[in-house]
Amino acid sequence: MNISILGAGWLGLPLAKMLQEEEHVVKASVTSREKMQILQEAGLTPYELKVLAEGVQGDLTAFLANSELLIIDIPPGLRSNPEADFVGKIERIITYVEKSVVEKVIFISSTSVYKDDENFPEYTEEDKPNGITNAARQLSESEEKLLGIKEVQTSIIRFGGLIGPGRHPVNYLTNKTGVKNPKAPVNLIHQKDCIAIIQQIIEKEAWGKVFNAAYPEHPTKEDYYTETAKKLNLNTPSFDLTAVSKGKIIGSVNLKKELEFEFTAPI
Repeated sequence: MNISILGAGWLGLPLAKMLQEEEHVVKASVTSREKMQILQEAGLTPYELKVLAEGVQGDLTAFLANSELLIIDIPPGLRSNPEADFVGKIERIITYVEKSVVEKVIFISSTSVYKDDENFPEYTEEDKPNGITNAARQLSESEEKLLGIKEVQTSIIRFGGLIGPGRHPVNYLTNKTGVKNPKAPVNLIHQKDCIAIIQQIIEKEAWGKVFNAAYPEHPTKEDYYTETAKKLNLNTPSFDLTAVSKGKIIGSVNLKKELEFEFTAPI
């Protein structure tokens, strides 16, 4: 299959390498010329692309040419820039997809589309996004727009917190004080399982589906990060135990139902 991966970063690059090893023809994009060499050294077809609501920097038309599948893995960037128009970026991508030969889309979304609550509700794919933050609203609207592309089958993956090589939330929490929501359940997933899920969606042709994806164990934030910090010989964070914790549990029903997926990388 000819595949274009928009966003060959922490997840997209190892995904691209895996797909290429499986003899797919893979194009991959980055946003800076410095990163182009990394793609070239990996034997990938590299593109320098930057998608903005106002327009695209780079040749997105050539990037999509001859590709049957587009994987969109670009961060919304709404934490660092709350005014960013992520929906506008997705709309811009859609205008190019509609003019291309792309037949399938996989969109990397997030479990942040679901609202945290003090009752720790469990959300499955049957539950509609109900998040009230700007990021949640923009992500859920982006999902809807991608699912609505005519003559294109889109599958959505809502990943929990990402962990893996060089990336673990505990590194941001060490030495911190007053960390909120200590009793909230964690919803995490390892990079290895993320890649395996995408691989199985492609292999089993699970198109037009929505998948929640978080490891099925959900210890409290306090217990998990305290224990993880000790294992890594990091200073343990201290938590705010005075306020009521809010959180949620992510249920990955469709992974089992549609893919018969089994997690292999514990958190």
